[in-house]
Amino acid sequence: MNISLESLIILLIVAGLVGVIGQRLAGSLHGGLLTSIALGFIGAFLGTWGSKQFRLPELFNLQIGRTTFPIIWAIIGATVFVALLGFLTRRRYV
Repeated sequence: MNISLESLIILLIVAGLVGVIGQRLAGSLHGGLLTSIALGFIGAFLGTWGSKQFRLPELFNLQIGRTTFPIIWAIIGATVFVALLGFLTRRRYV
């Protein structure tokens, strides 16, 4: 994959914003910029995978250079991932 430095920076910014939105929707805001960027990319992967499994249409894709970033599915995927992590790591009080 051949991606320019400008496209990479824009892709990282978009992934970070998607990660922050996913964290906010899930009711959690832990970690910093790198965590948000990682959540954005994980959300894009999970959201796109889930939409293909259920044969759902692509919603609002952002074209960055030659890369397509699925904004809506990334937000949904990041939200589900953060909620799942919160559920699995929640402290149990006895």
